[in-house]
Amino acid sequence: MPRLALVVEDDPRLRRVVQLVLQGEGFEVVGAATGAEALEVLSARDVDVDVVLLDLRLPDVAGLDVCREIRRTSLVPVVVVSAMADSHDVVAGLEAGADDYVTKPFVAKELTARVRAVLRRANAVPPPQDLAVGDVVVRASSGDVLVRGEPVPLTRTEQRLLAELAAEPGRVLAREELLERVWGRSWYGDVRVVDVHVHRLRVKVEADPSRPTVVLTVRGQGYRLSTDAPVAQR
Repeated sequence: MPRLALVVEDDPRLRRVVQLVLQGEGFEVVGAATGAEALEVLSARDVDVDVVLLDLRLPDVAGLDVCREIRRTSLVPVVVVSAMADSHDVVAGLEAGADDYVTKPFVAKELTARVRAVLRRANAVPPPQDLAVGDVVVRASSGDVLVRGEPVPLTRTEQRLLAELAAEPGRVLAREELLERVWGRSWYGDVRVVDVHVHRLRVKVEADPSRPTVVLTVRGQGYRLSTDAPVAQR
């Protein structure tokens, strides 16, 4: 069954170009010219969107706000496609909950490669065993994450990132290694995507100040799980 992509772009010519590119790769595509239209499509019960391609400059509402609203209710992968190419814009898009950020003008093959990469991450096979990091548990059966027994709404990318760190407790994983494991060899973007997702992961799993830090930064090297929060496979 073809994947369904929602293309949110107010420029009808560019929306048509993206639609043709994705259709050429086997996707079904539905378009939206405004943020309100996009959210309406996503809330429709008879439409099951697999991935969202989101422009940031929309006529009715900021694309970042649309992304935040999507993340409030859904884990659907979001790829920002924007002419705003400054590094601060990229980080802001990722902080808002986007899984990837593609700048305009783009190469068609790169765009489709990035879309397929986020879909692979969204459908990645969970770890074969439950992974526990202190009071944080990654469920093997579903990939869901629990903190003190309560579910935490992580994106698929955040789940993969936590699972990769939990699979090798105490070992420092370089950003480049995490990029390859979580984002795949087809990643063309900035290595700082790892830093942004680690920050988002910390905000969610370490929200309670009484909890120990789960993910530690090793300056100049990468990230590892805290040895103060023992990891046990169970």
